[in-house]
Order: sequence, then structure tokens, then C-alpha cells
Amino acid sequence: MEALTQAFSGVETAILVDYKGLNVPQVTELRRQLRAVKAQYKVVKNTLAKRALSGTTFEPLSQHFQGTTAVAYTASDPVALAKTLTTFAKTTPAVAIKAAVVQGRAIKAGEVVELANLPGRAELYAKLLFLLQAPMVQLVSVLSAVPRDFLTVLTEVEKKKSEGGS
Repeated sequence: MEALTQAFSGVETAILVDYKGLNVPQVTELRRQLRAVKAQYKVVKNTLAKRALSGTTFEPLSQHFQGTTAVAYTASDPVALAKTLTTFAKTTPAVAIKAAVVQGRAIKAGEVVELANLPGRAELYAKLLFLLQAPMVQLVSVLSAVPRDFLTVLTEVEKKKSEGGS
């Protein structure tokens, strides 16, 4: 129980999974995919998990600890965790998402799928960077237009003078 309590300290997202019917290679593959997104996966005993979660932000999950239950959790990116689990669940029908707590808020299994459809942290950073960079690019374009246009006018005047003088 202490190991489970310690595992959940510092974690902001946990998703409960029903894993009935998974074989060892499938569980190994799921753990490998979760490690890639800095998440962990633990098979837990329901009674111990209920005791470990008592008094924490994950307490709303207590009612879902029935049957075969595993917990996938992360302290970093909840969207990446949700994407990994939903993608794995699509390819492996034995996996079913029960419920989750994301950043202190309890959500249902269907909402985990919605969370998985959101853009990831890296994609959001890229969009933000693009939005911050766009005004600067436009400003540089406007500022460089005046000398460029002036140079074009001078070139045209030079051409007319050389054509008229010949």
C-alpha cells in the first residue's frame, strides 16, 4: 500500500484500465508505449488501491476498483497518456478505460477519448510559437518593403535614362 501511495505522490493524472484478456506480450508492449510518454502502468489490488487513494485527489476513482484493474499514471502530459491508451485500446479490444482523474478533476471513460483528441503539448507549443512569430515576420516584411520599392524605382529611372540617352 505504501508503494502505491508513494507512486501517486506528485502525479496529476491517473487513468483506470480494465485489462482482462491481455497476454504478457501485450502488457509489455503497453508498458513500453507508456514509458515513451513518461507514464507508468501498475496492476493493483482493488482493496489496497482504495485504501491508498483515500484522502487524495484520486479518491473519486475508488468506486471503479472492481474486477481486473490497472492504473496508468503520469506527472507530465495527460493528453499523451490518453492518446497512448486510446490508441492501444483500439488495436487491443481486451483493454477498456474505466475512468480517470486529470489534474484533480474526475472524468468518465468517454471524456478520456475526447482528451486524447486534443493536440499534444508539443503541438500546442508549435502553434503558440507560430502565433508569436507571425507579427514579427509581418513587421520585417513591411519595414523591408520601403527600401526594396525605393530601389526598384531607382532601377527603373536608371533604365529610362539609359534608353532615352542612347
